Amino acid sequence: MHRIESFLTDEDKELSSSFLKDGYVIRDVCNFEALVDLQKSIAELACTHLGQPTPNNPTLFLNSISKHVSPETLNALRLFIFRSMNDWKWLRPTYYAIGGNMLNSLVGNELAMQNKVNLSIQMPNDNSSLLDIHSDVYGGETPFQVVQWLPLVDVAKTQSMFILPKAKTQAVESSYHKLGDGGMAALFDMVKDDLIWLNIPFGKVLIFDSSCLHGNVLNEESTTRWSMNCRFTSVFTPYISAEKKLGSFYLPITLRAVSRVGMKYKQPEGFSE
Repeated sequence: MHRIESFLTDEDKELSSSFLKDGYVIRDVCNFEALVDLQKSIAELACTHLGQPTPNNPTLFLNSISKHVSPETLNALRLFIFRSMNDWKWLRPTYYAIGGNMLNSLVGNELAMQNKVNLSIQMPNDNSSLLDIHSDVYGGETPFQVVQWLPLVDVAKTQSMFILPKAKTQAVESSYHKLGDGGMAALFDMVKDDLIWLNIPFGKVLIFDSSCLHGNVLNEESTTRWSMNCRFTSVFTPYISAEKKLGSFYLPITLRAVSRVGMKYKQPEGFSE
């Protein structure tokens, strides 16, 4: 007999269980060759901006970018790469494919994707790229979304990002009124002992619930962090912010045929129930 007793596979169940428990998952990318190509292409853009030959070892070049730029010239490099890579027609499909199976499992198979893929470069001891502790939903993002965060080099400790697991984020939300004028610094002090500093080797990807508190600090390691991030949600999710809605901030990427039919359907006149 061939009876199926669950709508989800064992892999789906394990992934969902981890995500619901912690608020994030770190797994092998779904397409390693695509990641390697993406890393190489980003390194080539950096070399174009700097007027240097393409490196034989993209990882080594990206890790040591502080030898080629200063904190004062870093943002010009980042903006050049950001604008150039978002002109690639293949960027968003490739970025989706890197975590596609997991995104489909966690979010759904009719997805909307942020219209731009973001890039972060955080050199050692450079305070120009800091992102204070925060939760995206506090700024108008829909809670029906995840962030796919992809390092282009190995990241760990202060070179990486931190996250406060889901249950602990929810536990401290009721205490925000106690922060007073302390702001984000007071919030960080409140939760710093519970923060998880994510160790993510090249070849793995982080997908996290952006309602979890997260951020970064000064990179005190010896190498530079290069990471990309982009948000994914269901096409049919409730959109909270007028600014960050479908058709502008989010664009459909995997809308299915029947949904297209239903969205265009108009009931003929003259019928009554």
